[in-house]
Amino acid sequence: MEMEQLGNSEMWITPIGFGAWAVGGGNWAFSWGPQDDNASIAAIRKAIDLGINWIDTAPIYGLGHSETIVGEAVKQSPVKPLIFTKSGMVWDDRRGIRRTLLEIRREVEDSLRRLQVDVIDLYQIHWPVEDADIEEGWTAMAELKHQGKVRHIGVSNFSVEQMERCMKIAPITSLQPPYSLLNRSIEAEILPFCMDHGIGVINYSPQASGLLSGAMTKERVAKLPEDDFRRNAKQFQEPLLSRNLAQAELLKQIGARRGVSAGVVAIAWTLANPAITAAIVGGRSPEQVEGVWPAVKYRLTGEEMQEIQSFMDANR
Repeated sequence: MEMEQLGNSEMWITPIGFGAWAVGGGNWAFSWGPQDDNASIAAIRKAIDLGINWIDTAPIYGLGHSETIVGEAVKQSPVKPLIFTKSGMVWDDRRGIRRTLLEIRREVEDSLRRLQVDVIDLYQIHWPVEDADIEEGWTAMAELKHQGKVRHIGVSNFSVEQMERCMKIAPITSLQPPYSLLNRSIEAEILPFCMDHGIGVINYSPQASGLLSGAMTKERVAKLPEDDFRRNAKQFQEPLLSRNLAQAELLKQIGARRGVSAGVVAIAWTLANPAITAAIVGGRSPEQVEGVWPAVKYRLTGEEMQEIQSFMDANR
């Protein structure tokens, strides 16, 4: 399997990694709805067994639950993948969430405990909020690396200006931004900046939270659980929903010619950008993981890329 070096690190990672957002389960602000823990562990184990060598999680996913499940799954596996997690989003006893860059030193200890590891392979600031505290937060991240609690440090959802401020303190290994056919905002400035400065990019939501998976329909959207954040997301509402499902149908047609799903095509489209190191792909069951597994090798042809581009140009 081809692997790519992540930024300035010694880590070589598979083209897709296991995304553990949905593993956090339901009953929190950015939930994907209820999730069976046994299915989550089986999905993670399937990803590892297939050869995916990195898992991306965050403490805020399920308010600690995702990290706990990832820790249990990895503990049970004879093969130990790289573990990436984040800081900067905390919660209280009432499950209220706030963003802060001033509690990172405490947060890392909690993550190490939940993940049942001695060191985190990649530790990322989840969101650059509060903006005025970026320097203090990134200084804390650099100290954690120096102390050996984390091997590498990165950022998520940062702008070019915010990354430049961090780089005055310590190098950035990677950026984690959203990127898909339905969200291309990072193409103009952020991706070129990362390429110019040797910053690896692991994009999240390449299937646009399931919209481009080929399995989403209007009926399924209408039946999403009440605590599924997608119910209130603009891309899941009209008039965008019909356009997005039409995009997914085109991807399904392209994939069918070569025996892969629309979701695999959507992931491959992001990986075609030379600035993208690898993509984060969620999975809630072993079957879902097996469904996206072909994305580690599937690559779009020039003709297929043009077919997709023509659709986008006609449906802006």
